[in-house]
Amino acid sequence: MIEEKLKKVIRDVPDFPKPGIMFKDISTIMLDPKISKEVLDHLVNIYKDQGLTKIAGIESRGFLFGYPLAIRLGLPFVLIRKKGKLPYKKIEHSYNLEYGSATIEVHTDAINQGDKVLIHDDLLATGGSASAAAFLVQKCGGTVAGFNFLVGLNFLNGDSNLQQFSHNIVKLVEY
Repeated sequence: MIEEKLKKVIRDVPDFPKPGIMFKDISTIMLDPKISKEVLDHLVNIYKDQGLTKIAGIESRGFLFGYPLAIRLGLPFVLIRKKGKLPYKKIEHSYNLEYGSATIEVHTDAINQGDKVLIHDDLLATGGSASAAAFLVQKCGGTVAGFNFLVGLNFLNGDSNLQQFSHNIVKLVEY
């Protein structure tokens, strides 16, 4: 089972980025090409028949498996980046973090009216960045077909912030 394999590989880093936080380090997945391929194969099996038209990845760890997944499914990949990183015409959405606020952007021509978009990121905590990405998808005229995360921190209830956009929320590993 993919969850058991990933739990053996994902590294816990205590007190990062601040005291009291147990950081789930997914960089160890990329050190193992076999498990990386298994993750990608698993994601392809989940999403191959869902009628998606695009996959959007949230900077930067959402690019790690989001882009290869889009390639394997034959779909365009949409970059959702931090403010000031995209060069062309863009729209933005700001959201609150536990320690401040952030703004993300997407190119105005990346998502079209009627697109069915899967939003991918590495980790679901409170759902702030994924919700902001969903607002961007909707502002462009797309529909959020679902959310995918490698890791879900269920005790932070991030699902509750995402269900207004889609109930299709997949987490490969849950803590």
